[in-house]
Amino acid sequence: MEAPSTWWDNWVGEALAALHSLKVLRSLRPICLRNEKKSQMSLQNVSQSLEFGVDECAFKVFDEMQQWDRSSVEVEIAETTFRRWMHDTPSSGDEIIYSAVGGDDEARASYEKFKRLILFSGNDYLGLSSHPTIAKAAAKAAQEHGMGPRGSALICGYTNYHRMLESSLADLKKKEDCLLCPTGFAANMAMMTAIGSIGSLLAGNSIPSEDEKIAIFSDALNHASIIDGICLAERQKTVKVYIYKHCDMSHLNGLLSNCRMKKKVVVTDSLFSMDGDYAPMVELADLRKKHGFLLVIDDAHGTFVCGKNGGGVAEEFNCEKDVDICIGTLSKAAGCHGGFIACSKRWKLLIQSRGRAFIFSTAAPVPVAAAAYAAVEVAKLEIWRRKAIWDRVKDFHLLTGIPVTSHIISLIVGSEDKALQASRHLLQSGFHVTAIRPPTVPPNSCRLRVALSAVHTRKDLENLATVLSHCINFQDTRIYNCNSYARL
Repeated sequence: MEAPSTWWDNWVGEALAALHSLKVLRSLRPICLRNEKKSQMSLQNVSQSLEFGVDECAFKVFDEMQQWDRSSVEVEIAETTFRRWMHDTPSSGDEIIYSAVGGDDEARASYEKFKRLILFSGNDYLGLSSHPTIAKAAAKAAQEHGMGPRGSALICGYTNYHRMLESSLADLKKKEDCLLCPTGFAANMAMMTAIGSIGSLLAGNSIPSEDEKIAIFSDALNHASIIDGICLAERQKTVKVYIYKHCDMSHLNGLLSNCRMKKKVVVTDSLFSMDGDYAPMVELADLRKKHGFLLVIDDAHGTFVCGKNGGGVAEEFNCEKDVDICIGTLSKAAGCHGGFIACSKRWKLLIQSRGRAFIFSTAAPVPVAAAAYAAVEVAKLEIWRRKAIWDRVKDFHLLTGIPVTSHIISLIVGSEDKALQASRHLLQSGFHVTAIRPPTVPPNSCRLRVALSAVHTRKDLENLATVLSHCINFQDTRIYNCNSYARL
């Protein structure tokens, strides 16, 4: 029996042949950026120049936390903002302009007083947003080439910087190729609509029969970007959607067993952003072998953090070969901006031809692509950051007794009032921990979402645990959806 990946390769190949016959197969249009300090160079020479150019602008890595790392978890808010937050009063954001006046601390203080907070609500899991090597890579690219880009990646916004970043991400994810997208949200949207397009392309651009449609199986707690992408795919009338209970492999197995469609796709977050639990990767891999579906994961919160090399949740569970397509973001652990789809060359060609969120978006600015490339390299080399974040996970468990399993910790408190009360208590004590409320989470499951970073210290965790103990009973915990939650 042929492997599931072979079936999908054939179907994607047929879809690409249909696009080719319609003369609508889209191609990237790479351009070579001119460095005003040098003569026009070939693409190969520019790529070499970028690699060494990053070295020239102090492409440094470090083996322990540096002073600047703390700026990714230490923030200030204006006293007026603080008072509004304490009363849950909406803010227009106007008060923040005072923090940007001049840079003269005394002048600034005359306008507004500020309160320093330790941030436990961010997604900068490795603390890379303040890394000087990454900042210098962005600055160097901006100084040499301006901001850019000049258009979408299919017109003239795709450069050697973008290509180098794609190659580094494909290597990280152990995939044949990679396609950059403007955001992680756009990446999921593009992926889902491209999958939906296969049905109509194979049916000669008509609505396929029920058996020829594509069955998409989606975890009940998948990210909004996956849900919205699936909704767009449904509008093509080429897919049928099945929602399986969160991480429930028995339910998924039953749905797959009763599905007569041959073209099956299972899509799931690898690490769920509001619950902090992992998709059951080993069981998904077993089901993939049994049912022959395409496995697509959104590894937004696992990339760079999980796995020995930072390859993500699939690497952590030794399932990289079982994942067909991996979607990720550069706006979390990479500390930059953008999204990507790591896949085969064939899938990349289909997505760039049918993924509307990619096609109709302007490419990432050149300095952003340069910074993200530097971030991939720094994350790979500064292994201490991955060790540090998992040390903080252990610290939280030891200090609270709550058996957490990831750097995303969901403390369920129930009602909105309770969540806001707990968040205000933390704010008063100097901790920025956001209350997560509907529509982000279901009613009566409001929570405090604590996000740990490699540049938090053991002392930060001790202080946080002390303050949390005044509003949460650590002994009163319950296991739910593979993770632990504390109640008020």
